Amino acid sequence: MMILKAMIKHHFKFIVLIAIFFAASGKILGSYILIPMDDETQQNHLKAYGIAYWTLYNEVEVVWLLNYRGGSFLIQALDPVRTECVVRGVSYEVITDAQALSIRQEIANPEANMDVMKLEKAPKIAVYSPEGTQPWDDAVTLVLTYAEIPYDQIYDKEIIRGDLALYDWLHLHHEDFTGQYGKFYAAYKNASWYKEQVKKAEADATELGFKKVSELKLQVAQNIKNYILGGGFLFSMCSGTDSYDIALAAANTDICEVMFDGDPADPAAQEKLDFSKSLAFENFTLEMRPLQYEYSNIDATPIHSRTPETSDLFSLFDFSAKWDPVPTMLCQNHTQIIKGFMGQTTAYDKRFVKPDVLILGESKALNSARYIHGNFGKGQWTFYGGHDPEDYQHFVGDPPTDLDLHPNSPGYRLILNNVLFPAARKKKQKT
Repeated sequence: MMILKAMIKHHFKFIVLIAIFFAASGKILGSYILIPMDDETQQNHLKAYGIAYWTLYNEVEVVWLLNYRGGSFLIQALDPVRTECVVRGVSYEVITDAQALSIRQEIANPEANMDVMKLEKAPKIAVYSPEGTQPWDDAVTLVLTYAEIPYDQIYDKEIIRGDLALYDWLHLHHEDFTGQYGKFYAAYKNASWYKEQVKKAEADATELGFKKVSELKLQVAQNIKNYILGGGFLFSMCSGTDSYDIALAAANTDICEVMFDGDPADPAAQEKLDFSKSLAFENFTLEMRPLQYEYSNIDATPIHSRTPETSDLFSLFDFSAKWDPVPTMLCQNHTQIIKGFMGQTTAYDKRFVKPDVLILGESKALNSARYIHGNFGKGQWTFYGGHDPEDYQHFVGDPPTDLDLHPNSPGYRLILNNVLFPAARKKKQKT
């Protein structure tokens, strides 16, 4: 695979040199490729991100035009890029130097809520996910595959041995970092996949020198926290968000009942939570009942489940592109109103979101945050509630979503904003 990537990259560079030669000879009519990301023009928003990533991977700069026609991309007019757009079904326009200058002037207007962000290097991506087939799918791996963005799959063993330092961006798969196996015990304790997961997790913990799975997961969570501290980018969805934060806060106590780790939970676990160790949430109450399919009252699933699907919407905040480029990048979309979707963790009760956490998207009527972001040390993290942006209520065992049916999904676009985010040459964020 590495040899194949090297051959592709070498071939691309050769074609680029030829394209530049013809451009200098006046045989390429346009100087830039504009990939529009508005609702009317772009026929495949998701694969457009793949074009941006592919271009960066081949060491050609991409300019992200924040809030211009839905967050469009501007790339040097090279034949390989145009060919790739055609092959992948991505809409594009070839524009002249004068047209590109006019766009930049429009964006530079102080009254225009737009800005220019250079993307310079394709981030190396890791997805935290166990080996083998799971009884659920993961929205991030689905959209990375659909957009043809390469990633490495890593899990506990790789994180314990320090492999995170090799990556710029990490996604946490649908996961339970508390050691309670997703709290699926009541419904699935007799299911073969559940038994196999428990057996595998216990074997991995023993192999890596831990007495309990919960102790292994805590160490993994702390290693990830150190990764962010050192400058890494973390993105997580569904139960990989609140279970991660709960594990950090519960580092000094035992919140697992006997069926999960062989001994009773600490009856004083709630009082021993240390919210200074968590990233996103504070003052929440644990759900200690082992047969209850819930970790804590952070999760706003109960109120969302009582809301009609047609009314379960969330809105993105409109940030200042020139003054707040980071949240502006993360919210690029062709619509500000996005349909909600359920998950084990659907959204976050805003009462328990730390005051220094930035809410990017919310369901105001339900007082829940759907999409949040924060800084920690030199790095940054984003949590996104819900399981699958195009499957309102995705159950265990349901088939994966066919993204060919949803190439312009605004909910999936938010994931891909985070994928490109580490590539940006970011300005110092102003407050």
